Amino acid sequence: MSENSWRDPSSFIEQIFVEESCLELPYTKEILHRTQLPCTIVPDRGKPNDLDKNYVDNLTAGKRQLFLCKNRGIFFKPCPGTREYQCCDYQVLNTGMNCPIDCVYCILQAYLNAPWLTFYVNTEKLFLELDEALLTNPDRFFRIGTGEFTDSLAIDRLTGLSRLLVNYFAQQKNAVLELKTKSGVIENLKGIKHHGRTIIAWSLNSPIIMKREEIRSASLDERLAAARCCAEWGYKLAFHFDPIIDHPGWMEGYAETIRRLYEEVPAESIVWISLGALRFIPSLKEIGIQRFPHSNIYYQEFIEGLDNKSRYFRPNRVKMYQFIYNCLKEKAAEETCIYFCMESDEIWREVMGFIPAEKGGIPLMLDQTVISR
Repeated sequence: MSENSWRDPSSFIEQIFVEESCLELPYTKEILHRTQLPCTIVPDRGKPNDLDKNYVDNLTAGKRQLFLCKNRGIFFKPCPGTREYQCCDYQVLNTGMNCPIDCVYCILQAYLNAPWLTFYVNTEKLFLELDEALLTNPDRFFRIGTGEFTDSLAIDRLTGLSRLLVNYFAQQKNAVLELKTKSGVIENLKGIKHHGRTIIAWSLNSPIIMKREEIRSASLDERLAAARCCAEWGYKLAFHFDPIIDHPGWMEGYAETIRRLYEEVPAESIVWISLGALRFIPSLKEIGIQRFPHSNIYYQEFIEGLDNKSRYFRPNRVKMYQFIYNCLKEKAAEETCIYFCMESDEIWREVMGFIPAEKGGIPLMLDQTVISR
């Protein structure tokens, strides 16, 4: 990795903390051996330090610390969508909290209450929950992702979790795994017989947004190079333009990203692409302005949506969506599903000319895209 590269953002981590009851787990020992970082033992149900007492000010410092502990809650649950907008029926596999990448717009800044990175090492429980859900619902198709509360691959060099998950899903008939990232960390994905049951996905944006607002993330070149390798290894791919951000030169920026995407990645490897405009809860705006005074993404005109999140005015959203959607449709394979994340039927109709219900709903649209390939 070059001096100015954040292809592997796990290099930002400087210290490991381990919950005492996890010390003897083989998986914990494997991670500690791999990282070779200073390690501190934490009493069961304790916390690494007091950085959470001044949470916002310590978010950057916390991202240098990795806490290996048990998940005493639920690993596997539905995505927390909202009933006011069309949801894709995604299922979340919660493998940890937070990540070393620091996006100005990241909802986790306002959602979490601990600044350090958390990774759950009691994976036996994780796989038991998956077994129970998949085996007891053999006629249901599951789309499952680990990127809801963390980046799926940002610390994979340290944890190696991707190999465990890909090998597991390779044996499943009624599920597909999506690993979503802003990194270029793919080394552990090479050489696995994945049987097409894992989709590797990247969040993409206008180049200037990726550079200025997605701190310690891989560059566009690095993300696309990683995607090209995964396509060569037979993986299906997905891309997420979310959040789409209004900024000077946005048309040229998004057009460039889409042009580069299809120059680097085979169109037929892409199963789906999502679109979603910037949206945020009020507390995130306060935190974002405090932590990133250089950014101006919150200083625009917004309206409160049905989900109580601030959104661009509808005409602005439609203008951006129509431009990006048309750019994608010019290059996308016919089988690629392009869809909105958390938008209304009215937006679907105005931009794409149909509403999801006319095609069986978003879940069926996405499921068929995977099953048919």
